[in-house]
Parts: sequence; structure tokens; C-alpha cells
Amino acid sequence: MFFHASPVSNLKRLTPHISNHGTPLIYFSTKRENVLVYLSNAVEKCCRESGFYHDGPWKKWGSYGFTKDGILVLEEYYPDATIETYQSVSGYIYSAKTIRDAIPLSDIPFTFTTSAPASIDECEYVPDAYEALLKAESEGRLILHSFAQNSREKLEWICRSVKSEYAQAEGCPDYQFFLRSKFPNLF
Repeated sequence: MFFHASPVSNLKRLTPHISNHGTPLIYFSTKRENVLVYLSNAVEKCCRESGFYHDGPWKKWGSYGFTKDGILVLEEYYPDATIETYQSVSGYIYSAKTIRDAIPLSDIPFTFTTSAPASIDECEYVPDAYEALLKAESEGRLILHSFAQNSREKLEWICRSVKSEYAQAEGCPDYQFFLRSKFPNLF
């Protein structure tokens, strides 16, 4: 099975959309727990809740990586990021038995893309993305890395990375607003 998460209900068919990479694609994972992080977008949520108006595509925030065994590690780059982003957020996990022209991504384990529309075989409603993440963690399917667990070196890397991301996000006012909001001491 191939899994895809979305906040949008009642989809019968998935169609490619432009992501951070600038190419219209659909992203899938063969591991259900890996798509849980896509049930909410921290940038969009922060902007909407703060009243920041934006009429373009939302920049995506993905503070995750993978262990050597391919287990997703969701990292907090600011305090309470996981709760703020996912708690009380509902969404849908769509699954497809097959996808046409699937291309595996070498840098994201268990992930495939396609530029072809995909038919949905099943849909699962997720009432609370945070609770789903906690359940997956308790089952050993992913790792939640809290802000307090960050080493000094990691915190320094986060500061450098955020400043660099901000400088490179000149045409993304939503992303710059998010970074200023979540890392106010850096700006």
C-alpha cells in the first residue's frame, strides 16, 4: 500500500500539486506512520492562527529525519512544536494499492513520487494528529525528539539553519513570518 496524508476530506483521486521542490508531484510512503507528519503544516497553521494573510502556496515545514534503519524522527526545533502543530488537528490518510510511474526518493526512505493522478482505494480519518503520532511512537514506529533533548551543538545548528532559511526565503512571506514568530530571538 502507498499512503498519502491530507487535511482535505472526500478525495476520490489524488492529483499532483507543486511542493517546495517546484515540481507538480504526489508524495506517498509505504509506511503509514511516515505520512502522519503531513496532516498539519506548521507554517500554514502559525500564519492562519496569527491572522497573517497569504494567498499563494504555503511553504512546507518538515523538521524530520530518519534513523539508519529508516525510522522517522520528528524533531522539535522550538519548544512545544509538536503539540502546537499537531494537537487537535484532524485529517485523512488516503491509500492506494498501486500508483502509476512511481519513482522512489533516495533521500527519504520508503517514499515515492508520481506526476500521474492516483486513484484512492481507502481513506482513514485521523481525529487528532498528535494522538496518532504518540500512538505510533509507543508502537516503536517513529521517534518524537523534543526540543529539550537537543544538544548545544544541535541548537547552534538550528540557529544557523533558521537564519540561512530566512535569508533564502525572500519570496516566501509566509515562511519568513513563521520563522520570525517561532524564533524571535534570532531576528
